[in-house]
Amino acid sequence: MSSRAGVVLLLLVASLAAALISGKELFFNLAYAWGGFLLLSFVWSRTSLAGVSLEREARSARTQVGYVLEERISLVNRSRFPKVWVEFDDHSDLLGHRASNVSMGLRGRHERVWAVRTLCLQRGSFRLGPGTLRAGDPFGLFPVTREVPETEQVVVMPMTARLSRFALPPGHRPGGEALRHRTHQVTPSAAGVRDYAPGDALNRIHWPSTARRLRLIVKEFELDPKADIWILLDAARQAQAGSSSIPDAEIPHWTSQRVVRLPDSTEEYAVAAAASIAVHLGEEDRAVGLISYGSKRLAVQPDRGRKQLARILESLAILKADGSLTLEGVLKIELRQIPRGASVVLITPETSSGLLSVARQMDRRGLLPILVLVDAQSFGGDEGTAGLAGAAERAGFVVRVIRRGDDLGEALSRLQVRRAFARAA
Repeated sequence: MSSRAGVVLLLLVASLAAALISGKELFFNLAYAWGGFLLLSFVWSRTSLAGVSLEREARSARTQVGYVLEERISLVNRSRFPKVWVEFDDHSDLLGHRASNVSMGLRGRHERVWAVRTLCLQRGSFRLGPGTLRAGDPFGLFPVTREVPETEQVVVMPMTARLSRFALPPGHRPGGEALRHRTHQVTPSAAGVRDYAPGDALNRIHWPSTARRLRLIVKEFELDPKADIWILLDAARQAQAGSSSIPDAEIPHWTSQRVVRLPDSTEEYAVAAAASIAVHLGEEDRAVGLISYGSKRLAVQPDRGRKQLARILESLAILKADGSLTLEGVLKIELRQIPRGASVVLITPETSSGLLSVARQMDRRGLLPILVLVDAQSFGGDEGTAGLAGAAERAGFVVRVIRRGDDLGEALSRLQVRRAFARAA
């Protein structure tokens, strides 16, 4: 009961008391009027949400930073009686998603539909819903609420930049050599069998071998001569700099197109760089994998195709740079899992000279490191990457440097002048 209903109830009590004390017909009539008014309002409010339901549907469960997410919401009145007003209060956690609405004069057995278009400014996994329906009598004496618990998950993948090129270092061996190791891709050439591992598809099980050995055996396949490419993204908390606050979208006065900028943090620039590189290499039909250590280990085995790109981008969407393990520590753990001949893209704001030592170690193991250095100093950090980048270039490694405000497409596509060098054998 609202405060307005309390006032009307007080008037009813006062009129009834005056009628009993004075015996005047006027006060009895007032008491009857206030009582009828309360009863009518109460019955009206109890039926104000009868037959009312809400349906919501997002056009897509996946979108990307810089794109518009569209959601269709239908408020349906299945009863024969009209509704004076129905309010929908949305509790979605998607930044800038304003789906709340007040519908006036909803006729019986009709629906009201509205579309909500939200420019996505932040990567992550977000919830559309739940919500609350509110209604009541025309005078607001007895408001009624009903929860709408249905929710839908939407993944906003990171922003990507178009790369004109992404130079990879020359390989240690000639092309044409088949690479035999685990892959999620089924190719025409079977290379052998091995024990089942969690994550293997059921269509890869080799049933005759399974029957003979009395345990699950799966088929191995040969890949083509193109070596795998691993993206190792530094998600150590102590290496990051900058602010993760989301900047507003800019609308230039000469166009209606919105320009979305990355937050001024090394984390967001690194994630966007990883996503851009993965998309570029995927479009070139390269097998791309991802490793990162945030609060837990994230690993996507190298593979090709649109589904693989979706897996990588969805993993990057929810990644948080809240790990405690440095990139050097990650490399010590993961290097033995990466086959010889693979290219490894290291994306990090780290400035330690130890990273160069690890790169040399990778080179000696037959791996091909590429360093993508996010300059923490340009984001307000204490130290920049100029020294490490220069030393790595002099050692002959492929290096890309990204600074705050850089166009990622240009920074990652930049040609590097090759110097004569001799790597340690």
